[in-house]
Amino acid sequence: QVQLVESGGGLVQPGGSLRLSCAASGSISRIYVMGWYRQAPGKQRELVARITSGGSTFYADSAKGRFTISRDNAKRTVNLQMNSLKREDTAVYYCGAGYPANNWGEGTLVTVSS
Repeated sequence: QVQLVESGGGLVQPGGSLRLSCAASGSISRIYVMGWYRQAPGKQRELVARITSGGSTFYADSAKGRFTISRDNAKRTVNLQMNSLKREDTAVYYCGAGYPANNWGEGTLVTVSS
């Protein structure tokens, strides 16, 4: 399995933007689905967005219109551009490989607060 390392989290004000990045230690070109998930305090991990090797995307309702997932197989990265952030977006964000995801990174914390 490839190792996944997330980065880009931090503290941002409501309405702000962050770009999360997931770097893989090996090739992801044969991994059909890569996704971003999040887990807020006291809640279960949930899907935010996923993308197939062909570039098809799916977004949770909470992410539609605000978040954009992308992947670059050559660079072995999967990114999540998050705009118009809300307090309820506060969570640890995880990169996941597979469908269902069975390989996870350690996560990166996103805190949306004024």
